[in-house]
Amino acid sequence: MIGRIPIQDIHPVVDCGKRPAKAAAGESFEITAIVFREGHDAVAAGVVLFDPDGVPGRLRPMRELAPGTDRWGVDVTLPAEGLWSYRVEAWSDPIATWLHDAGIKIPRGLDSDLMCEEGARLFDRAARAVRAADCPDVPLRPRKTTTSKAKPKDPVCGHRAALQAMAARLRDDDVDPRARFAAAQLPETQALIAAHPLRELVTRTVRYKVMVDRRRALFGSWYEFFPRSEGAIVEEGVAPKSGTFKTAEKRLPAVAQMGFDVVYLPPIHPIGTAYRKGPNNTLTPEPYDPGSPWAIGAEEGGHDAVHPDLGTIDDFDSFVARTRELGMEIALDLALQCSPDHPWVKEHPEWFNIRADGSIAYAENPPKKYQDIYPLNFDKDPEGIYREVLRVVRHWMDHGVRIFRVDNPHTKPVAFWERLLRDVRNTDPDVLFLAEAFTRPAMMRTLGRVGFHQSYTYYTWRNSKPELEEYLTELSHETAHFMRPNLFVNTPDILHEYLQQGGLPAFKIRAVLAAMMSPTWGVYAGYELGENVPVRPGSEEYLDSEKYQYRPRDWQAAEREGRSLAPFITQLNLFRRAHPALQELRNLRFHSVDQPAVICFSKRLPGAYDTATRRHAIGDVVLTVVNLDPHNTHEGTVFLDMPALGLDWHAEFVVDDELSGESYRWRQANYVRLDPHVNPAHIFTLRHGSAHRP
Repeated sequence: MIGRIPIQDIHPVVDCGKRPAKAAAGESFEITAIVFREGHDAVAAGVVLFDPDGVPGRLRPMRELAPGTDRWGVDVTLPAEGLWSYRVEAWSDPIATWLHDAGIKIPRGLDSDLMCEEGARLFDRAARAVRAADCPDVPLRPRKTTTSKAKPKDPVCGHRAALQAMAARLRDDDVDPRARFAAAQLPETQALIAAHPLRELVTRTVRYKVMVDRRRALFGSWYEFFPRSEGAIVEEGVAPKSGTFKTAEKRLPAVAQMGFDVVYLPPIHPIGTAYRKGPNNTLTPEPYDPGSPWAIGAEEGGHDAVHPDLGTIDDFDSFVARTRELGMEIALDLALQCSPDHPWVKEHPEWFNIRADGSIAYAENPPKKYQDIYPLNFDKDPEGIYREVLRVVRHWMDHGVRIFRVDNPHTKPVAFWERLLRDVRNTDPDVLFLAEAFTRPAMMRTLGRVGFHQSYTYYTWRNSKPELEEYLTELSHETAHFMRPNLFVNTPDILHEYLQQGGLPAFKIRAVLAAMMSPTWGVYAGYELGENVPVRPGSEEYLDSEKYQYRPRDWQAAEREGRSLAPFITQLNLFRRAHPALQELRNLRFHSVDQPAVICFSKRLPGAYDTATRRHAIGDVVLTVVNLDPHNTHEGTVFLDMPALGLDWHAEFVVDDELSGESYRWRQANYVRLDPHVNPAHIFTLRHGSAHRP
């Protein structure tokens, strides 16, 4: 039903308000709505935020985002975790209507005294409506200091008096009506009116929910590695030996030094022997081949057990503790599937699909076959499976795991995930879940809507400028209120052709794009070494994939020989930590470049809002220009959207390149030339002054 003042198309709203939108503690986002009314009288709108206890805050005025569109908006920041809510309020604004009409009549001498009296009555009404809760943020002219020891007037009295004084001034017949009206147009008067709006025909929406998660749900750098490869012994003529949690601990300081926040481990559980896969996914393993970690379960246990080759549960606890000491946290793979040797297969055969010949159906994704894995059938005993999975999740939570990377969630019922994530959140709201779902958009988006905190994306397959601009605009604006992207540059399953053929420049380019465009990004170990050999032409699988064999790497030798991208990745991650603008998702903006191989984008976190100029200070701005061609140098002209940077169209400023150390004086149109073999990108910070760093 339409209210007296229509309020429509409210954003962010998920599933018509049935589910909460997403935000992170301290994240800024915009609440918008269409607001209009009949006739020509002015309208205004605002937002009221309600904290997790249901306590309302002050009214936050909205602004019309573009004249004539009726789209109003306001930027908000929710400071603490929990289930917040907001409502939009709209009203007829008689003072704004008067200012418009008086601005036409009084300069022309039409009904000047009458218009002043009508304005005075409106200011009188506004003074009587002043509320204490609205006063603290109102900028007032400082009072003259006195030696009196009298208690200063409270803000309510001061603000009410200022409005009354404005009414009295409008009635002052000794002053020309044009001068009286000019006083009502002063910035300080406008600020006072904005803080104490006179509202008629107030219309309120229902409250819409926003789930605010801890900051790691929005911002972080992920590093994936296999503990069994770190410290593994692989020598000619000798049976290979697995690395352990103890040997893998030795890798953690280097990961932390590169600036990563999350260490993601593939499954660490016992691996089945039946139909075990050999090197490069062959069906003929040797007795010493370790098999795929995703073929979970053996005589030693299932999803709640640690592979004995890696050590004990105490060793795992030590690994988790060491990760925390280094300022990082663990993300553990949650893969709901079983090897034929998993205890569940014997204890609960009803959880699986039985074929006509009596055998259990293994997993298939034609043409791919996974003979070593049995998928669960969630419809045969949904309650039994749910209770067991929740038990497994809580088991690892008790051992310090607060992030789960969920393998193939799109192959399980959405209702299952909504229930599981809700029940975990009810007791442990700090536990996060990442959906590894490379599938249809509808499923990926729905998993985000029902509670997954982060999502894998199609980023790996978006390599041209049009693809990147279209897809990242979607991720940062259209779906950002329910689906947070995690831009992994590679995975154990995905080695894109771009990396196979582009050499180290391609690895740098993709890292810059992911790290600068998204607040969360990730790499799989070996990326810093430029590992790029596929198992066969046309395949995205790695040759000698770590999924099926140990793959120890000599990290120190690579750095000594200058073959490692670790210093480059470190530079990116430390820069991300230093710039709050890069820790946001919804502030990504693209700029035009007349060269199809060069892309330009910016992120800005505005500074404080100046009520006098009605503008935000420039704040923290990062401007990135990237050559997407890893083979050839390209040059072109960058045309900046200056307001997106917080600048006037004719402003001049200095940009400092954080990669090369060089500085340039820029304006709206600027020449760039990027050689991918030297530096494939500019990562600029903005400042005023000379083109020489202080």
